[in-house]
Amino acid sequence: MTTLNIRIDEKVKASARKTFASIGLDMSSAVKLFLHQTALQKKLPFQVLTANGYTPEFEAEIKKDIEETMADLKSGKIKKYSSVEQLHRDILK
Repeated sequence: MTTLNIRIDEKVKASARKTFASIGLDMSSAVKLFLHQTALQKKLPFQVLTANGYTPEFEAEIKKDIEETMADLKSGKIKKYSSVEQLHRDILK
């Protein structure tokens, strides 16, 4: 056996402890479970998501699409409308 010491923000620790308790785990058991699953799967046992709830790859794709759209707007490649009504009239032309 060995001991593991980690530093973590108090609020994160308290929130995690509350979550673990709600599913019947204490902090030590939850960390052991995480480490065992990581060792078994040879990867993180969950999908990593950004603060927006996306995978880092998908969020990067969204950001790239936004940058391309903004560049197209700036260059005049796509038209900008000031209202839905204006867009609707243009579509019906």
